[in-house]
Amino acid sequence: MREKNQIQDADLEARSLDAICVNESHLKHRWYHNVKYLVVGILFGIIFVKAEVVSWFRIQEMFRLQSFHMYGIIGSAVIVGMLSVWLIKTFNIKTIYGEKIEFHPKTFNKGQLYGGLLFGLGWALTGACPGPLFAQIGTGATVIAVTLLSAIAGTWVYGYVREKLPH
Repeated sequence: MREKNQIQDADLEARSLDAICVNESHLKHRWYHNVKYLVVGILFGIIFVKAEVVSWFRIQEMFRLQSFHMYGIIGSAVIVGMLSVWLIKTFNIKTIYGEKIEFHPKTFNKGQLYGGLLFGLGWALTGACPGPLFAQIGTGATVIAVTLLSAIAGTWVYGYVREKLPH
């Protein structure tokens, strides 16, 4: 049992190096407790479709600097995120279950530049960001399944070669 806890602690420590916010909940819930996340995800997908965030044409307009639409959406999301983090830190806001939210410092390194360029290149080529892939598939653009499988494969490859990459 102690060995299992050591492995979990090491895993949490490794993930905290890659993330700004690591919150490992120790609460146990029944399976149906997660249905709320499914409902929110479906609503979020509908909003993405209605706002044309999943539109290949809108994404291409963004990368060709032909429209402000996507920059406005991304910019507003950044502002909401900044405001949310500030509120959490300022008022010491806890999770809905009363657990503390911790932020870990993140240092800049050149690997982030390479990853950002690779991510942007994939986004521009496919017209699909990983976030709304399921919404795109849900609209009937089943060819995006190739992009989804590629994203999963890329995530696996990253995990496999992570230790050899510049962090």
